[in-house]
Amino acid sequence: MEGVRPGGGPPAGGPGSGSGSGSGSFPSLFPPGLHGIYGECRRLYPDQPNPLQVTAILKYWLGGPDPLDYVSMYRNLGNPALNVPEHWHYVSFGLSDLYGDNRVHEFTGTDGPSGFGFELTFRLKRETGESAPPTWPAELMQGLARYVFQSENTFCSGDHVSWHSPLDNSESRIQHMLLTEDPQMQPVQTPFGVVTFLQIVGVCTEELHAAQQWNGQGILELLRTVPVAGGPWLITDMRRGETIFEIDPHLQERVDKGIETDGSNLSGVSAKCAWDDLSRPPEDDEDSRSICIGTQPRRLSGKDTEQIRETLRRGLEINSKPVLPPINAQRQNGLNLDRAPSRKDSLESESSAAIIPHELIRTRQLESVHLKFNQESGALIPLCLRGRLLHGRHFTYKSITGDTAITFVSTGVEGAFATEEHPYAAHGPWLQILLTEEFVERMLEDLEDLNSPEEFKLPKEYSWPEKKLKVSILPDAVFDNPLH
Repeated sequence: MEGVRPGGGPPAGGPGSGSGSGSGSFPSLFPPGLHGIYGECRRLYPDQPNPLQVTAILKYWLGGPDPLDYVSMYRNLGNPALNVPEHWHYVSFGLSDLYGDNRVHEFTGTDGPSGFGFELTFRLKRETGESAPPTWPAELMQGLARYVFQSENTFCSGDHVSWHSPLDNSESRIQHMLLTEDPQMQPVQTPFGVVTFLQIVGVCTEELHAAQQWNGQGILELLRTVPVAGGPWLITDMRRGETIFEIDPHLQERVDKGIETDGSNLSGVSAKCAWDDLSRPPEDDEDSRSICIGTQPRRLSGKDTEQIRETLRRGLEINSKPVLPPINAQRQNGLNLDRAPSRKDSLESESSAAIIPHELIRTRQLESVHLKFNQESGALIPLCLRGRLLHGRHFTYKSITGDTAITFVSTGVEGAFATEEHPYAAHGPWLQILLTEEFVERMLEDLEDLNSPEEFKLPKEYSWPEKKLKVSILPDAVFDNPLH
């Protein structure tokens, strides 16, 4: 639950403490991390010492649901010379370490990132006659912050967020997000580390798909060239009714050329997926999906988790070397889980099953496999094949409902346990599939109808008997049932 109040950064005593809040009279009362961020806001908005704020009534560190303590909302006059319209500028407080006392973030020193190392910003075009900023962006930012706190996956410039709903719960076409550096806010050095500012940019579904197929940075640059779609400061206009490709059809040619030249920088996604080893009966005690100790199913080991996690964490980050992320033996079970009791590694199972050490799990070569995806995940298979494998890269699907992971690799990828001699290999619930360029080209032809979801009827099955590979596209409900 949140409240809206004026205030230029809350003193340590809480909202409303002191009549001079935000005036510079009480700097010693400000939590040091918050004071550093607020100083950057004051640099940009010296005439707005007391902006409206959305504040979490029950703070996260007191058991509340909202990780962001505050979201400040400023009125930005834009820059007519640059064709930047007037807009509302939102700034979060809470993804970085505001307090330095381990109540939310583990203090790790001043040289590295503060907390998660960033705060979120958002620029929303101001409507004519609008006297106060809408508060829905604050809830949007809280939603993204919850994802970061729960998964410990941080964001980078160029990342995308598939939201699948109008950001303001209207009928808008702006239903997804890209992330980029805020054009005005500079990184801040606080007593608890460095804080950068990542700006949320609202985009249409077609623009999200282009970012997935090519890369987020490329689409952001195109948005900057179209004033009504963001312009140089990438301001979100929820009333925008056309994509950049409808506004300027030539931009699609630039995207197509970029995909052909660069491939895709999307190296992995969380998805609804599963796989079966068709070369042995499912009830076999050594089924690759469930190696058991006693009666407890095997979970991904810490090293497996870290390697898959590195793939997903990179998101749209530039990945020029066709090498699977190295396993870091110094880190156990993914990221440190002791930063706050409520945090859970997004790759950890909900079950209490035992984790078998990485070294004790033998890699199994499989003769025949059956891959299962929901429609949204299946629609990314052509991207995986054309944008990744044909460019000598890899692509990972990590199940959001369990420990299953599927990694497609090309013949040029180093560090894979699937080989040309044994193209299907499993390490516990992690399956790797090595595909030759010739087979990728054939699969792209056979899977062409995945590019037309409006004509798609579920379930759908594709099979390559001589390769002993089968792919099924199934309804979401199949994956919601643990007995799928």
